[in-house]
Amino acid sequence: MYAYIDGKLVFKSPAYVVIEAGGVGYHINISVNTFSLLGEAERCKLYTWLHVKEDAHTLYGFADEGERRLFLHLISISGIGPNTGRMMLSSITPQEIQTAIVNGNVSLIQKIKGIGPKSAQRIILELQDKLRKEGPETLSTIAVSKTAKDEALAALVMLGFARNAVEKFLENEMNKNNADITVEQLIKSALKSL
Repeated sequence: MYAYIDGKLVFKSPAYVVIEAGGVGYHINISVNTFSLLGEAERCKLYTWLHVKEDAHTLYGFADEGERRLFLHLISISGIGPNTGRMMLSSITPQEIQTAIVNGNVSLIQKIKGIGPKSAQRIILELQDKLRKEGPETLSTIAVSKTAKDEALAALVMLGFARNAVEKFLENEMNKNNADITVEQLIKSALKSL
């Protein structure tokens, strides 16, 4: 429902922040990772996710889009709720979580409070292929100016195509057309060929 909230940072603690935007103060739960990245800035922008239950609407905030994407992957697993996902992101960095899942490092994930051996194995089993397909750069901040190739790559990976195959195909298309091709043309030709 809310993609992000950008405003004045009124209150900050390791568990939550209050951001005033448009005259409204938003109470947003955050991870320790996000807390450490906020720094001392007066203004801040958090990417958000709204958790709706019958008795509460809770906002969760993330320093960047990559952390939010990883959080959504984590909570998609049966038995992992938003608070456990936030605990995981607070215990170790998103990069360490992603690397542990991709490499099948059960012991590292199991060290996180609230995650037992069965939960750690289920997390790895369900997310390993997804995170491998997305690649490690999904945790980095999205670049402001993207090339047609970058945008086509992101769109095709979101559609479920393997990143390596898409990169090779797009590189060939760019070379054939001397880099004079639109995003739409790249995607259409990829959909026909892949």
